[in-house]
Amino acid sequence: MDLIIDVGNTRAKVAVFEKDKLKELFVFNKEGIITEIKKISKKYSIQGAIISAVSKLTTQEFEKLHKFLNLIELNSETKVPFKNNYETPKTLGVDRIALAAYAVSNYPNKNVLVIDAGTCITFDFVNENAEYLGGAISPGLKMRYQSLNNYTSKLPLLKSKEPNNFIGKNTQESIHSGVVNGISREIDGVITQYKNKFEDLTVLLTGGDTNFLAKQLKNYIFANPNLVLEGLYQILTYNRADD
Repeated sequence: MDLIIDVGNTRAKVAVFEKDKLKELFVFNKEGIITEIKKISKKYSIQGAIISAVSKLTTQEFEKLHKFLNLIELNSETKVPFKNNYETPKTLGVDRIALAAYAVSNYPNKNVLVIDAGTCITFDFVNENAEYLGGAISPGLKMRYQSLNNYTSKLPLLKSKEPNNFIGKNTQESIHSGVVNGISREIDGVITQYKNKFEDLTVLLTGGDTNFLAKQLKNYIFANPNLVLEGLYQILTYNRADD
């Protein structure tokens, strides 16, 4: 069995994989990551592990993990199953590297656009030649609601809600319409841009807001909230085969 660790800005996702299948998923605050991973490693017989940390762990935390895990730390130097044509590869987020790895491993010889709807919305494109070309970064759903509250004196902080009508009849409805319709039209617009340039485009949607946003989009997509974890597993497998 293998352990896949994805550390975000506030939470950590840890998945146990067995024979290419996600067996169990754990989600917890990143502050308790060492204790929680120790519990998981005692429960399962872990052979290999990989960690992707958008929010950096301390040197001491990494040292503790290395003591009981055969661990790969994903970074720009890690071997991956695609050619990275990003002009600044060292600045490319590890979550985006994982998504590109998932795309080329599961959709070979395809043009693939992966959209990750989390704290930020990232767009990542891999072409049919397994070349990562880049993408885009945009504010996520929660960030947009927060910005309206933070940068104005009177607008309330709301939780995401599907608007009843695109014409808001009060302030709350107007915020929901602006944020949700704005973000869904943005995503649909970006997909259309790629479709106009690349034939037979496959579009994948992942991230914490996957289920909410999938219902708002006009374009057909494949939705799976765990693609970063799946991509990390592909990178771990790729490096194991290369040993």
